[in-house]
Amino acid sequence: MRAVVYDRYGPPDVQRLDEVEEPVPKEKEVLVKVHATTVNRLDAATREANQRSGPAVSFLSRLVFGIRRPRQRILGSEFAGEVVGVGTAVREFAVGDHVFGITGLAFGAHAEFICVQQGSRMAHKPTGMSFEQAAALCDGALNALACLKQAHLRKGQTILIYGASGAMGTAGVQLAKYFGADVTAVCSTKNLELVRSLGADAVIDYTREDFTQNGQAYDVVFDAVGKHSFNRSRGSLKPGGSYLATDGLRNLGLVLWTALAGGKRVRFSVTSPIPTKKDVLFLKELVEAGRFRPVIDRSYPLQDVVEATRYVETEQKVGNVVLTV
Repeated sequence: MRAVVYDRYGPPDVQRLDEVEEPVPKEKEVLVKVHATTVNRLDAATREANQRSGPAVSFLSRLVFGIRRPRQRILGSEFAGEVVGVGTAVREFAVGDHVFGITGLAFGAHAEFICVQQGSRMAHKPTGMSFEQAAALCDGALNALACLKQAHLRKGQTILIYGASGAMGTAGVQLAKYFGADVTAVCSTKNLELVRSLGADAVIDYTREDFTQNGQAYDVVFDAVGKHSFNRSRGSLKPGGSYLATDGLRNLGLVLWTALAGGKRVRFSVTSPIPTKKDVLFLKELVEAGRFRPVIDRSYPLQDVVEATRYVETEQKVGNVVLTV
């Protein structure tokens, strides 16, 4: 089968299309013919061994994924496709089923076929949704959901989402509205109408206004792109409010410090529980109820993965970047 592989850490062009052995499903596994996958922030960071995050994080990344070279040669954590084979103990899925899901740190989705445990974070594709849309459903939404759960977001609260036009941000706007919050979305000028269409109650153009200087305070500030900080956002939080961090090792220390100090809290996504199959099914239900839609910026064929990755690394993508297989 064709797959995108990489044998060393480095820039996007360490990836190449190659022929590899097609996987065979084990007793409790499903073989999926992949129709669409994505390139996301996790793929890009893992491929370069998190070098942009500094030597400490890069060292930890290599401990997890391989010291000298990557142990898993195929990236890609989101997939949507058709079941073409099942193990002898599989009961939940059958050949011909259309499915979607996420493999997380196991990766493997940048390929024509992938084997997935039937009990993993995989579900039948939402009715009426394309493979491309289904592939873009999980990553940003599951991460945003984990963050909002940490803040115990509820009806009537106010939340500001910084970076509201990215994969996590577009998901966060919709999920926060589902939970009944009043949402202020921060993004660039060209994406203001998009985030309004997703349900934002108010929008702020960060190229024209600094939300930390407008005198408004929120129950939750959600940094969906890892480009803000607790210190800068502290004055924009109500007493007892939560700052939701998605990047930066320093935030791990702030989680502990603010928990001990009391008052305004930092909550970091890496300390949240790993999303479950139940969460994937929850997203499917939201889609079928018309309460959620993934946003796709660009779509590339699998062989153009290097170009797709370079675009993701501009940090200017809106929503998700999809690869068609």
